Amino acid sequence: MSEDDANQPAASPEKDPSDWVTGDEPATGAQKRYLETLARNSDEDVPEDLTKAEASQKIDELKN
Repeated sequence: MSEDDANQPAASPEKDPSDWVTGDEPATGAQKRYLETLARNSDEDVPEDLTKAEASQKIDELKN
């Protein structure tokens, strides 16, 4: 391990969006804008009324 590695915080494990405390809240503006960009590039429609958790899952789906 290098000295630089030792000074970096440990990566936190990703939490499943369905386990998020705020996952049922409406998607954020940033999530909506990112989804619009990804949807344009994939010719896919994205529902307007997604929750934060659903938006995160859709982002992951469209990125793959």
